[in-house]
Amino acid sequence: MRKALFFLKWPKNNSFVFSIFLAMNVLLAPYCQAQQNWPSQPIRIIVTFTPGGAPDTLARILSEKLQNTLGVPIMVENKPGAGGNIGADYVAKSKPDGYTLLLGTVGTQTINPYLYTKIPYNAEKDFTPISFLAATPNLLVVNNQIPAKTIEELIAYAKSKPGELTFGSSGSGTSIHLSGELFKVMAGVDMTHIPYKGRASSIPDLIGGRITMIFDNMPSAIPLVKDGSIRAIAVTSLKRSPAAPEIPTISESGLEGFNATSWFALLGPANLPKPILDKLNLETNRVLDTPEIKERLLKLGLETNTGSPDQLNGFIKEEAKKWSEVVKKSGAKAE
Repeated sequence: MRKALFFLKWPKNNSFVFSIFLAMNVLLAPYCQAQQNWPSQPIRIIVTFTPGGAPDTLARILSEKLQNTLGVPIMVENKPGAGGNIGADYVAKSKPDGYTLLLGTVGTQTINPYLYTKIPYNAEKDFTPISFLAATPNLLVVNNQIPAKTIEELIAYAKSKPGELTFGSSGSGTSIHLSGELFKVMAGVDMTHIPYKGRASSIPDLIGGRITMIFDNMPSAIPLVKDGSIRAIAVTSLKRSPAAPEIPTISESGLEGFNATSWFALLGPANLPKPILDKLNLETNRVLDTPEIKERLLKLGLETNTGSPDQLNGFIKEEAKKWSEVVKKSGAKAE
C-alpha cells in the first residue's frame, strides 16, 4: 500500500511542478484573454420562426439597442422549422463563446420536449439561461365571416359544428398551438389544428376564411384587428393586456383560470463562461429597463421583465411542468 501511495505524491523536483503550471497558463491564456475581450466580433441572435412575428420583432428591437452598448454588430438570423426545433438545435450545438445566442420561446424550451416524440436537443441541459425578455398574451382572433363575437358564442358555434372548425398556428409546439389545445380541453369542443411553417403564412388563410381562428401573438395580431381584417374575441392571459384593455380575457368570459402566455428569453449554448453570461445579463436588463424600450414594446403587447439567470432557470422549470400537463391532457402531438 505504501508503495502505491508513493506515486500519488508530488515530485520532489519543484522545477517539474513549475513547468506544468507554466504550461497550463500558456494553454489557458488565449481562452481567458478571449473572455476578457468579449465581444470582439459580431453576435448572432437566432430566431426560430419566420420574420414578422413577435419573436422576430422582439429580437430586432433588442439587437438594435444592445449592439450600441456592447459595441459590436448584432445580427438577427431566422432559422424556422419544426416548431422552433431547428433553430434551437443550431444554438445548442454552437460553440459557447457568446457569439451565437437564442431567442428562446415557451415552445422551444417548455413545450416541444413533451409534444415531440424526439427532439435533437435537451431543453434542460443544452442551454445557458441568460435573461428573461418579455411576455405577451395570445389573442384569439377569428375570420370575419364567423358569426361569434364572444367566447360564449364561439363555444356554442363550435359545438354546433363538431370537428368542422379549425385553428391555425405558427407550428406544432408553439404557444399559439397549445393555446388552442387548452381551449379545446377547457371548452369541451372538437376543433382541428392546422400547423403552418410560420404565422405569416397562416394569416392569408385566416383572412380568406380557409381556417376559422388563430390564437396569435398580440404584437402581430393587433394591427390586423385594428384595420378590420380579422375580429378579436379575447386574450389568453388571466388579466387584460395594457396594449388592448378593451378586449376581455378568456378567463373572465366563461373559462375561468384559462391562462396561456407567450414568453421570450435570451439563452446561449450550455457552459457559457460566467464573465460573458454576467455581461450579457447586465446589458440586456439595462436595455429592457429603459423607458423608451418598455413603452415601445408595450405598444406591441409585449411586457418586459428583467432578472437573473437563476430566476430565468427556475421560471423555465415551472413552465415545463405546466405545459407537460397540458400536452398530456389534450393528447396533442407534433404534426
